[in-house]
Amino acid sequence: MKNVISALILLVLVSNAKSATLVVEGKYQNKNLFVQNFFGGSGVGFCALEVKVNGSITTDEVNSSAFEIDLAALKLKYGEKVTVEIVHKDGCMPKVLNVEDLKPKPSFEILTMNLTSNGLLKWTTKSEAGSLPFVIEQFKWNKWVPVGEVNGLGTPDKNEYSFQVTTHSGENKFRVKQIGLGALSKYSNPVMLNSSTQKPKLDISKESSMINFSYETAFEIYDVYGMVVKKGFAKDVKIENLARGKYYLCYDNQVTEFDKRR
Repeated sequence: MKNVISALILLVLVSNAKSATLVVEGKYQNKNLFVQNFFGGSGVGFCALEVKVNGSITTDEVNSSAFEIDLAALKLKYGEKVTVEIVHKDGCMPKVLNVEDLKPKPSFEILTMNLTSNGLLKWTTKSEAGSLPFVIEQFKWNKWVPVGEVNGLGTPDKNEYSFQVTTHSGENKFRVKQIGLGALSKYSNPVMLNSSTQKPKLDISKESSMINFSYETAFEIYDVYGMVVKKGFAKDVKIENLARGKYYLCYDNQVTEFDKRR
């Protein structure tokens, strides 16, 4: 009778034991996950109870101080969405040591890329391992300048994209890039277009209160310390609030300097 009562007490304790779930999500990158497992809050047994991947319980052995979640055994496709649930005892928390291995990395390959005469940038890709934005960059003012963004589809099949750019006078160069974990970047080769657009004329008022272009253009104004004090896309730019001194003006594909005298 005593043994029966003990068994009943144990059963009640197990059924009332509280648990929580650690959820990790990402895309399969052909790598397994490694988990550091701690003792339970009571000091008896290990913290993790079971592991689910995409809703299915795995056969991973969790009764140790460290274990591996064998994603490769699940026949996942590269880039496939992965949701890992680690059910664990309340009062403790397992730690996934390489969670970054579920984060997408720039892996696209450019199949075609061209720029039409009216400024439509088109490109097709394959081998995307996860959804990352494509940043469109234009080379001007002696540097690559971000001018737009398009969300990547993130699938390994052929994907098509387009973005309307604004060209400046003379030779134009554009490229796309993706930025992954830890600022790891991947770039396309640039495409070029010679534009018939005329360079805008520039006039700075005598009282140093206004910059006038002959038509709207992208611009940036830097102080002598290299800090951007004004930027935008306009035909007329008010500068009356700038302190006196030397400034550098970037517009169209030009870099010049001017003195603010008042």
